[in-house]
Amino acid sequence: MLKIEHLTKTYGEKKAVDDLSLHIQPGEIYGFIGHNGAGKTTTIKAVCGILRYDSGEITVNGISMKENPLACKSAIAYIPDNPDLYEFMTGIGYLNFVGDIFGVSAEKRQEKIRKYAAEFELTADLAQPISAYSHGMKQKLAVIAALIHDPKLIIMDEPFVGLDPKASHLLKGLMREKCDEGAAIFFSTHVLEVAEKLCDKVAIIKNGRLIKSGTMEDVKGDTSLENVFLELEDAQ
Repeated sequence: MLKIEHLTKTYGEKKAVDDLSLHIQPGEIYGFIGHNGAGKTTTIKAVCGILRYDSGEITVNGISMKENPLACKSAIAYIPDNPDLYEFMTGIGYLNFVGDIFGVSAEKRQEKIRKYAAEFELTADLAQPISAYSHGMKQKLAVIAALIHDPKLIIMDEPFVGLDPKASHLLKGLMREKCDEGAAIFFSTHVLEVAEKLCDKVAIIKNGRLIKSGTMEDVKGDTSLENVFLELEDAQ
């Protein structure tokens, strides 16, 4: 589904991402772990086609992000850590805007909007301007917008930030549901307990370089993901 091959991105003298390779398969929830400044957001933005990279290759469903970014982006949903939405729009206006971009039929988008807005308890707020939304409400709206076109690859950067416990629980369930339907999820998080329970595979990055990856059981062994992360951070 997603292949990152020898990805490198520099800012001046600093290598934000250094020869990173990861493969995410359909049906997998893949966690991406690292300290602040490790290169997680740079990698995610490159995968989504937002950020140009210096070398390497990113493919989505076998399609090159460099050669055909539009085809890649049509299969992707991206949920950033700080949803930067069009605040002059209403919630429903924004969702219809996203539906138009991805060519989702009126019937299908209405079905999705009704379903997810009810689950996230946002239905009564959809007529309000986004400028009146709290951070958590904006995050919920971004999640709903991401799911409208049934993406094959969902990319999330700290998706649980700002969500209340009920919404976080719902999102975790939706993540597993989408992967059971054949999608793939690649997401960064600092909440290691969540990653340990939720992820099929995990990658740990430090200073732009991959230091450990594999199935959750292979990475953490008989200890916790938190212990492994702290040990690797101290050792490198």
